[in-house]
Amino acid sequence: MHIVQFCDESGKRRVGIVDGDRIVTLGKVARTVDLAKLALKSGERLAAMARKLAGSRSLDYAGLLKEKRILAPVDHPDPAHCLVTGTGLTHLGSAAARDSMHKKLEATEQELTDSLKMFKMGLEGGKPAKGKAGVQPEWFYKGDGRWLKGPGDALERPAYALDGGEEPEVAGIYMIDEKGKPWRLGYALGNEYSDHVMERQNYLYLAHSKLRQSAIGPELLIGPLPAHVEGMSRIYRKGQMIWEKPFLTGEANMSHTLANLEFHHFKYEPFRHPGDVHVHYFGTGTLSIADGIKTENGDEFEIDVPVFGKPLRNKLKIVAERYKPSGMKAL
Repeated sequence: MHIVQFCDESGKRRVGIVDGDRIVTLGKVARTVDLAKLALKSGERLAAMARKLAGSRSLDYAGLLKEKRILAPVDHPDPAHCLVTGTGLTHLGSAAARDSMHKKLEATEQELTDSLKMFKMGLEGGKPAKGKAGVQPEWFYKGDGRWLKGPGDALERPAYALDGGEEPEVAGIYMIDEKGKPWRLGYALGNEYSDHVMERQNYLYLAHSKLRQSAIGPELLIGPLPAHVEGMSRIYRKGQMIWEKPFLTGEANMSHTLANLEFHHFKYEPFRHPGDVHVHYFGTGTLSIADGIKTENGDEFEIDVPVFGKPLRNKLKIVAERYKPSGMKAL
């Protein structure tokens, strides 16, 4: 099942089930988190609760997208209670990339970079037996719900940024129940947009490079994620495609299990605060900057993965300086 959040003709928020080229509106709920709360309260699965609330009214999906009325598939009424994070060095990449990486890993331990050491640790210990904890992945913070964008929204490149580049990924979507237990609501297609030029200056700049907006959607996939997922990442400039590349994700193409990535995120008690929503990106193996692409204002990113339904599209928007180094005043 795939669900979306959208605004109806009067501007009211709604939740709907994707049914081909139509969106079937659900009653009683205005947000995905409302649907999740009802499911938790009744002890039913999320999909079953959605079917129970499905009404007879449906809307044209393409029309909603064109009118930019499709929202991110999950959010929180208080954006401060939506945490956006991610893990890196988790994907094996294409066959050529895997071959190149394995040749690099043949170097002595002293010759390996910290990134290669981390990747090697994932290969060797990222897929533990069920119920066991594997090696920790690289982890990063991206921001709260104020920096989470939906389909058609612009992804801002701030004045201090050196780059604004796409990262085609899958994100796990979670909510914490009243007892502090995390529940996975589903998976969403994501653009874990980052500053790769800044990151490449020094790997210790990774934390800075990740403090950017990101986008998810249009749809929330409820149910298991296939082990092998294929998609296309594209960039358009003035209506013309300037770059295109396939990418692979899913556990068959990763050095970690999803369960291991989830455990190492939610093992931290502050991340299990009742009522909070988490959007956690699982990583990627495909970037346009690796092919020499330098993004420009107005470029449109498209991430297209058939198993997730409609593609995710967002334009790059370069914004003016908003905070100047003029010195801090004491209170």
